[in-house]
Amino acid sequence: MKVHNFSAGPSILPKEVMKKAAKAVEELDNSGLSLIEISHRSKAFIQIMDEACSRALELTGLQNKGYKAIFLQGGASLQFLMVAFNLLEKKAGYVNTGTWSEKAIKEAKLFGEVIEVANSKNTNFNYIPKGYKIPADLDYLHLTTNNTIFGTQIKEIPQTDIPLIADMSSDIFSRVFDYSKFDLFYAGAQKNMGPAGATLVIVKESLLGKVTRVIPSMLDYQIHADKESMFNTPPVFAVYTSMLNLRWIEEQGGIEALGAKNKLKSNLLYKEIDRNSKFKGFTAKEDRSEMNATFNLADPSLSEVFDTLCSTAGISGLKGHRSVGGYRASMYNALNIESIELLVNCMQTLEEKH
Repeated sequence: MKVHNFSAGPSILPKEVMKKAAKAVEELDNSGLSLIEISHRSKAFIQIMDEACSRALELTGLQNKGYKAIFLQGGASLQFLMVAFNLLEKKAGYVNTGTWSEKAIKEAKLFGEVIEVANSKNTNFNYIPKGYKIPADLDYLHLTTNNTIFGTQIKEIPQTDIPLIADMSSDIFSRVFDYSKFDLFYAGAQKNMGPAGATLVIVKESLLGKVTRVIPSMLDYQIHADKESMFNTPPVFAVYTSMLNLRWIEEQGGIEALGAKNKLKSNLLYKEIDRNSKFKGFTAKEDRSEMNATFNLADPSLSEVFDTLCSTAGISGLKGHRSVGGYRASMYNALNIESIELLVNCMQTLEEKH
């Protein structure tokens, strides 16, 4: 039976990408050596890293615009620390839209004054704050563009002269976006880009080298940029698979084509959530994420019945985060619309029979 993977991450990747990556683990490009045993200083892997970085810049429209793509380790969680270590001199602003924003704020407070420019705590983060004032004396303003736990997504980027920083872990490469509005953005690979283990950082080079504190080498963006992501041994498998996936995105028609498919998928599911008397959406409609749909049963006593329907149909990874409960359908780039249609069918079956 085919399994339909709605996991929030690590998440679904294209089958053809996984097949190529698996083959490379056995032997890379007829070299007689496995991808995971060649030197990261070899010509073969340097070409892989260069392609991964250049494709990331091309897909975001930032090639030849003063930006650098860097592959690191430690996930977005390490970036919560590194952003502040490298950029926070006096005061930074954060828009708090949930768990990941709060974790970033906690780390930033180790390095200077941090203010919450806006937050949506009052309704358990089920909307994106809007119309807030951005102080002019900030070193930077940090946003989380998509919130996997609560199912919210920023639709409009605030206008400001303050450097903009963003955690894009769960919606990078998923929709048409003016990436040039950001001075630095980062993403753990394990949603729309590759397997867990690699983290992509894209940074405007003019932003670096301005804080007065001494930065440890492993946490210094400038060093990693200067060393072309090779300051230490990179996560070779995760980088290679990410490179393959970036190729796949281009083959699908790029971000514009995938964005249109993602909108179609999310619209289909949200339409059923709103129509079906057995379900109710968690997130404010205007802020609904195209990547992570959060919803609950109108009658929680039907959870076992619905769970069985989904399990029997081969649906996996639908359980909601404990902060919200209910269900969370993650609809990343590689998820086909057939999986959404199957989930909708299960929802309709529940309504018809109960």
